[in-house]
Amino acid sequence: MIFRTAIALALLCALAAPADAQTRAKKLYCWNDANGNRTCGDTLPPGATDLARTEINAASGQQTGQVGRALTAEERAAATAAEARAQADAKAKAEQQRRDLAMVESYATEADLRRAYGERTSLLDDALKASAMAESNLRRSLVVLLDQANNLQLAGRPVPENLLANVRSQHVELGKQQRIILEQRADRASLDAELADALARYNALKNPRPE
Repeated sequence: MIFRTAIALALLCALAAPADAQTRAKKLYCWNDANGNRTCGDTLPPGATDLARTEINAASGQQTGQVGRALTAEERAAATAAEARAQADAKAKAEQQRRDLAMVESYATEADLRRAYGERTSLLDDALKASAMAESNLRRSLVVLLDQANNLQLAGRPVPENLLANVRSQHVELGKQQRIILEQRADRASLDAELADALARYNALKNPRPE
């Protein structure tokens, strides 16, 4: 009798154990539907799988997780773009640090660094002077051509087509030269800013401030 009772208890425990484990593992889900109504259940209907939800242990009643809503296509694209920007920024920062270390190793003093930039500055200044001279020559040539055309008109004579063509051509060339000068001035200003930034980084690495 005792033996049969022991067998029966063992069978009951064996049958009860899986059910108890299932109860412990079972989850409840709570979410807000499209109308803002709070809904809970032990399964997620198809319309709720993309909604934000709270997961709760059915046995203990304690919250076990929080799942955010699914992102829209636009949000996923924005997140991907933001991640790409972050990676690009991190790569650029690492590259800048590498260049800064190379700069400190290449130039023993600030004067050496200034001298290196001075060579580039001199080249740009020479180019600007040459461009300014070319612009001045084009301007004088254009003035001469315009005077010739004006004198002919004052004398009541027609202006030859080749003279008009030369005037137009000089106008075009003068405009090109002026654009070149603007670009060179922008390059010169950019180089000055680059030097100032390089000096600041150089001194920060050479003479770090105490914490």
